[in-house]
Amino acid sequence: MSSAPRVLWFALLAALLAAVTFGLAVGAVPLAPDDVWRALLGAGDPATIAIVRDLRLPRIALGLVVGAGLAASGTALQSTLRNPLAEPYLLGVSGGAAVGAVVAVTLGLSAPGLVPLAAFGGAAGAVLLVLLVARAAGGRADPRLLLMAGVVVGAFCTSAIMVALATAPDDTVRGALWWMMGSLGDAQWDGVRWIALYVALGIALLALWGRDLDVLALGEEAAASLGLDVERVTRRIYLTASLLAAATVAGAGLIGFVGLIVPAIARALGCRGARATVLASALAGGTLVVLADLGARTAMAPAELPLGAVTALVGVPFFLWRLRAGVTR
Repeated sequence: MSSAPRVLWFALLAALLAAVTFGLAVGAVPLAPDDVWRALLGAGDPATIAIVRDLRLPRIALGLVVGAGLAASGTALQSTLRNPLAEPYLLGVSGGAAVGAVVAVTLGLSAPGLVPLAAFGGAAGAVLLVLLVARAAGGRADPRLLLMAGVVVGAFCTSAIMVALATAPDDTVRGALWWMMGSLGDAQWDGVRWIALYVALGIALLALWGRDLDVLALGEEAAASLGLDVERVTRRIYLTASLLAAATVAGAGLIGFVGLIVPAIARALGCRGARATVLASALAGGTLVVLADLGARTAMAPAELPLGAVTALVGVPFFLWRLRAGVTR
């Protein structure tokens, strides 16, 4: 299968490195890039080392992981559905993951490894529900039906979360609402390691199944004629994409539109094969989320904007533009 131009990989890595440097340097205490890199190596002023390694680095690491997971998940869903408007947030996958995570927390199952599992169960349930709704309405492959089904399931998931929080203490409700809007502010190394494990596994599987994604993009009939077990492969990829979305929700809450924007950018920059698009999207997605988080915590400092609101400010116009253009694969 075709891949991306070599220069693209260098450009993506350079953009990622620049985003990480800015993210570590900019904040309530501005730091020079040289001081940042010395602090990463454990040299320099102790206060600077604490700011860089203990406060900002875990947050940026979580942003890289979350962005990579959302972008790779969106790439897989778009290829499987042959729908450039598909992404975890719009299809209700992220909402289902949020339900699973909130239920786990309200039941006291807040261990770092359990919350992603609960979120995965919620995401998988949301995927199945979206497919059932779309199929009952006339067929899962219709982009409009899938988007409408995703909106309905997402609204249902929001209502379920509100019910789960109805009897929770006020502090818990405020924290949950902020978490539902997306934030990297609570990043801790223990949690980041668990989320990174889930995301790395999901991206590795999607890259391994790159050929299956390419064949599915040809259409169900064409894929079946080439010997692909369409139902089994589709189900496997849906569940893997759900794992990625669930892991990001468990780590940072609801952050929408990353899985919509980034795959389109990767393809516009020259990615053609699914494997190359998944990997390039993972790099670009991490860069996008780190930069969005930088904007969230500096645009109205000392106040911090919800990260999900920042990505939506970019994603909603992008979605409407693509929808109006009538994009098709």
